[in-house]
Amino acid sequence: MKVLHVITGLAAGGAEQQLRSLLPYLRARCEVAVLTGHGVVADAIERSGVPVHHVGMRGNRDLRAVGRLARLMRGRRYDVVHTHLYRACVYGRLAAWLANVPAIVATEHSIGREHVEGRRLTRSIRALYLASELLGHLTVAVSPTVADRLSRWGVPRSRIVVVPNGVDGAAFGFDAALRRSTRERLGLPENAFVIGGVGRLEPSKRFDALIGALPPLEHAVLLLVGSGSCEPRLRELAREAGVEHRVIFAGESPDVGALMSAMDVLAAPSVEETFGVAVVEALASGLPVLYDTCPAVEDLPPGSAPGARRVPPDRLAVELSGLAARPPLRLPPPEAVRLYDVRRQADQLERLYLRLLGAAPTEE
Repeated sequence: MKVLHVITGLAAGGAEQQLRSLLPYLRARCEVAVLTGHGVVADAIERSGVPVHHVGMRGNRDLRAVGRLARLMRGRRYDVVHTHLYRACVYGRLAAWLANVPAIVATEHSIGREHVEGRRLTRSIRALYLASELLGHLTVAVSPTVADRLSRWGVPRSRIVVVPNGVDGAAFGFDAALRRSTRERLGLPENAFVIGGVGRLEPSKRFDALIGALPPLEHAVLLLVGSGSCEPRLRELAREAGVEHRVIFAGESPDVGALMSAMDVLAAPSVEETFGVAVVEALASGLPVLYDTCPAVEDLPPGSAPGARRVPPDRLAVELSGLAARPPLRLPPPEAVRLYDVRRQADQLERLYLRLLGAAPTEE
């Protein structure tokens, strides 16, 4: 079975890292097509031996990208095309339909209540998505929350399958030696209380709330992992608050596990999430987690993630102060990490591919 994963870009975002984590566990022969840019995740995927095809899309209205994608699909004769993220779903499904690919699947990672991939939802964006959805065979939702949103958009429930995101828990396990070396590399004192924030530096992530909570925490350092349009504003806020020397902008990183080993808590004050991969990764690393919105936790049975607590942004400073006053605490990985094991995700997706192809499960 030969599968082409089509994704909008391959910078170090949640969906991009999710695809990178998934590929080694799929038995199918996989390749990747990226519409725009390159990025650190593309490099990591290529180093793992998975071919990455660069489509060279120049903008949202570059319709020539559809032709390039369709030619790639026809020439390499894929059994399955699996698209990820809004633009790749729209263009990738059309190209796969034109190329007569036998099975067309999309994973919806980023549909929010009012935004999709950081852009405000409009009637035209929704209409284009629904039109392209008809060209595929099934849409995978990464959480029941996303499935409900797709249904409200107008996607028939019969065409939606929930396959939660997966995490390789072992890759995020706490490592004391890695903690020391990472802190040394970042110039962090061993006794610093390190607050972590992981994700795109965009308004919906509300990392400004973490900077606002920092001034009274005299020995705390904020480690932000990711990039985005809000970085200049966040740097300005840190200067205005007089804490610029205690905020580290680590940028995009292919090794979030090492950075999490250097943290003492993960704070995720996002106003809206479709899953919350960083929260599960932090739980795998044994970190306490303070979050505001996280379907990955909220969709589980009570008690599955005891290290994660819901905290509104206006309570962050108080809660972080309480954690900073105690010795650093590493927790055992909770049941949530097992439930979201990337191997389960890979197995569910491969069974889905085979079902769409009308094939019985066989060894590759």
